[in-house]
Amino acid sequence: MPTVQQYFTQFEIATRGKGLHDFTGEVARWLRDCGLRDGLLTLFVRHTSASLVVQENADPDVRGDLERYFSRLVPEHDPIYRHTQEGPDDMPAHVRAALTLTQLAIPVRDGRMVLGTWQGIYLFEHRGSSHVRQVVGHLLGE
Repeated sequence: MPTVQQYFTQFEIATRGKGLHDFTGEVARWLRDCGLRDGLLTLFVRHTSASLVVQENADPDVRGDLERYFSRLVPEHDPIYRHTQEGPDDMPAHVRAALTLTQLAIPVRDGRMVLGTWQGIYLFEHRGSSHVRQVVGHLLGE
């Protein structure tokens, strides 16, 4: 009977302001180092103004279009916001994070993430300035 194992890590993702930051490669390298064949990978972002998405990794226009769409959907300087002490992009960043995901669950088969051909894992930075974001990885499997 196979033994279930688990591994934890933390990815540090340096952002350059708003947009989608690909870290699929870092996750794939960590999975290889763990050596598990089959299991479930969970990723969790430890921030309230950034989120995680699985999105197309082939055409960079997709990432730009998503950022422009969210800028229109959740604009800065909207008079509805009361929380403005941390700048005009902070409350919209919280709303964007609430509309997206703070965690992802990705199956692992034969030591690799079961992603589609054009899928990548992205940290979606919702603030305008640079940040170092932390994403916790948890792998459970055999």
